[in-house]
Amino acid sequence: MEALGGYPVKSSGPQVKRLTVLLTMTVGVGCLFLLQTQFLKPQKPADFYSFEVKDAKGKMVSLEKYRGKASLVVNVASNSEQTETAYMSLQELHKELGTSHFNVLAFPCGQFGDTETGTSSYIEAFAKSTYGVTFPFFAKIKIMGSEVEPAFKFLTDSVQKVPKWNFWKFLVNPDGKVVRFWRTDEPMENIRREVAALVREIIVKKRMEL
Repeated sequence: MEALGGYPVKSSGPQVKRLTVLLTMTVGVGCLFLLQTQFLKPQKPADFYSFEVKDAKGKMVSLEKYRGKASLVVNVASNSEQTETAYMSLQELHKELGTSHFNVLAFPCGQFGDTETGTSSYIEAFAKSTYGVTFPFFAKIKIMGSEVEPAFKFLTDSVQKVPKWNFWKFLVNPDGKVVRFWRTDEPMENIRREVAALVREIIVKKRMEL
């Protein structure tokens, strides 16, 4: 083989072949890596009950145990002007509708002034001893900013609203979807009416499945 000008050059056939093989192997490995990372990539939870959160004692727990029930998720606080009224009305609702089909789920938050300054275990103990609440408490969380609790972010993203104060309430249906939310000053009677209606739907559906 001759180059331009008539000078002979060494054949590059073997080098080209080796380069082709190397390039093919590189592309193949790259494709396998992409497929592997795609399959191993953590799947974003599809609903509220798919999340894991910390309980008041710091232990990771799955919200899956509440699937099939209605849940009223509330960002609570111990030293808010609404604390006493809210805890008493939430406990009454929790007791009235029972835990077979419904639960109040309390998530303390300390991002609204000095309304929640204690540890998670203290917050739970205070609420139980002072107001006699029996509904589940979870670890103190953040619902705004870069350290937002993912489970609570799911709620706020679902309704495109972030709480402006303590005791916002999010109604989650048996499938883990948010169906309603209420601000702090919403009369509990209005909330009770809609929660009770959802609980009745759950009961009727279960009876029909028997």
